Amino acid sequence: MPADRLQFANDLAVFADGVIGGGLSPQVEALITEAGRCRDKPQQALALLEQARVAAPRHPAPVIALYRYYFYSHQINQAKGMGENALAIARTALGPDFGDVPPGDEATRHNAAVRFYLFTLKGLAYLNLRLGELDEARLMLGELRRLDPQDHVGAALLWHVLSRHEHGTPVDAPADYPLRGWGSATP
Repeated sequence: MPADRLQFANDLAVFADGVIGGGLSPQVEALITEAGRCRDKPQQALALLEQARVAAPRHPAPVIALYRYYFYSHQINQAKGMGENALAIARTALGPDFGDVPPGDEATRHNAAVRFYLFTLKGLAYLNLRLGELDEARLMLGELRRLDPQDHVGAALLWHVLSRHEHGTPVDAPADYPLRGWGSATP
């Protein structure tokens, strides 16, 4: 294997390990843990999470922690910003050619970096729906449909919600979409 491909494979493995919390320094891990203990002091928790992000700017764990902080604090715009940062980190880890050809079924089911990317894209689509940014949500969901045609990450539900909204289907109308999968709905 050429040296540049070997380095890319190593970088991808490090990222995948990082997605599940590996490779995080004890100091950064302690900051995130302490922030979790400060739930009743949101400003203190946020300061700790920001310190963690500064200490490990390319690691996904502090970004995920900040995303969750903002999401559960109902600060949707800030959560979206963290989601965009996470997507950029994943995109860098996956390389410039990721997505030129949709990943295989095995990768969408088991590759941590691919799944992180797809779930992050799904989260951003959801946030865009919440913010009323339907064009942006539609773009992200279209990309998810292309990259994950078997709907392993469950983004099709958001696709159907957007479709129902755009077709003026009343909220209390019975669902006419499949329990799983993209179906034929087009937003």
